[in-house]
Amino acid sequence: MEMWLLIFFSLVLSAVVVALLLEHGARNRRLPPGPPILAILGNYLYHRWFLLKPEDVLRELHARYGPIITVRLDLQPTILIADRTIAHKALVERGAFFSDRPAPTPAFRLFNGSRHIISSSAYGPIWRLLRRNLTSEILHPARVKLYAGGRAWVLGVLTQHLRSQADSHDGVVVPIENFQFAMFCLLCLMCFGEKLDEKAVRDIKDAQRSRLLFASKLRVLNFVPCISRHLFRNRLKTAMEMGERRTQLYLPLIEARKRYKQQHLQKMTSSKEKERFVVSYVDSLLDIELPEEGGRKLSDNEVVSLCSEFLTGGTDTTSTALQWIMANLVKHQGIQAKLWEEIERAAAGSGEEEDIKAEDLQKMPYLKAVIMEGLRRHPPAHFLPPRAVTEDVSLCGYLIPREATVNFFVAGMNWDEKAWEEPMEFKPERFLGIEGGAVDITGSREIKMMPFGAGRRICPGLGLARLHLQYFVANLVRRFEWKAVEGEEVDLSEKVEFAVVMKNPLRARLIPRRKT
Repeated sequence: MEMWLLIFFSLVLSAVVVALLLEHGARNRRLPPGPPILAILGNYLYHRWFLLKPEDVLRELHARYGPIITVRLDLQPTILIADRTIAHKALVERGAFFSDRPAPTPAFRLFNGSRHIISSSAYGPIWRLLRRNLTSEILHPARVKLYAGGRAWVLGVLTQHLRSQADSHDGVVVPIENFQFAMFCLLCLMCFGEKLDEKAVRDIKDAQRSRLLFASKLRVLNFVPCISRHLFRNRLKTAMEMGERRTQLYLPLIEARKRYKQQHLQKMTSSKEKERFVVSYVDSLLDIELPEEGGRKLSDNEVVSLCSEFLTGGTDTTSTALQWIMANLVKHQGIQAKLWEEIERAAAGSGEEEDIKAEDLQKMPYLKAVIMEGLRRHPPAHFLPPRAVTEDVSLCGYLIPREATVNFFVAGMNWDEKAWEEPMEFKPERFLGIEGGAVDITGSREIKMMPFGAGRRICPGLGLARLHLQYFVANLVRRFEWKAVEGEEVDLSEKVEFAVVMKNPLRARLIPRRKT
């Protein structure tokens, strides 16, 4: 017992000394202002509070210290930026310095295995190669157009599920699971080049989602890993089993696509036939060679990780955004009515039962405004994935040291009263030129909102996400009138999962507008 007390007090004394040295170093290095470094117990409580209620903490800290602050959630400083102008300086004007990722934590390495995924790769040749492959081979508008049939198929699946649920519950649906399933169907088609049956899609979706939600339980492995990995070995074992389950689901699909591609291309004799071959994400990954590593191909584990990233990045965020938009259309019936009128005008001349197609979306400015307002008011993530600077850099008179983590309060910028009138209200008209004029969602000219980030590491799926949101919102509003359930209010409270989701999922009554 005496030995444990001695060890405990030695650790406390060491922590205090380190904190004092860090505090002194911060003053000398001109770091942005922030709260003093706390003692070990206080720092733990502060850390927990920050993780549980980060926006409440940030608002208080920014009000006290300014738009750019320093906090210490571990031994290295974290720089938090909540100002649109400063964010533009960092991400766009000085983007080359703010495009790296922090070194992977022990939990990240144990959970992901490979760092060769786009979202977490260090800023360099491998990241550029992987990102260029995704944007040119899969997300290029010409490629996306080839999946029109896939979108129509998924719309049919989604509509069938909504009708079935409505028929079973007196017209009432809770659509979020159907939205997630539909997005997974579409992304699985784009990823593996195959229309998977419902069981296969649900197996992948469940494995993927449970693994993502479990990731938060592995943060404890970042604290003295050589000890914590033994103390929490059951969590580590569960994570490994989840990873193995994911691999077992993905590898047969990858191998099947590899065989199909070889057989299909061998039968093609003309260049036109080869051009009509719809490339899947797996196809493009199988062709990649890594020049920085001797020209080797991607390993199975790396292909699995990249496929997992593709499905995660395009599913939860898009389905979450779709739910937020539909919730606001239920809450604001006048906006829904105005949108439906525009959809009907744009679809005039087509068959009554025909779907809205991608080319029809260009004739719907109000639809685009509704989508933009949904992304502004309810960004899927309230913070960007953390950045790291490649070297010591000056920003607004402060030093951002090379080892610092940098993050940006996206939601605060989207709700800035200096940029938007009544920012917490859902007002699509602001994107029709009545209030804000045209808004550059990429942030290249200025940042007024950045639900997809900005600068060199802006989300490469920006265009695909907006297309999917416009396509599904237009068709869902054309097929159904979305009403509030009698006696219930639409609750726009939030909670954080993988994305920022509705605390109480949307419940709506569907009234079919058409026969089928």
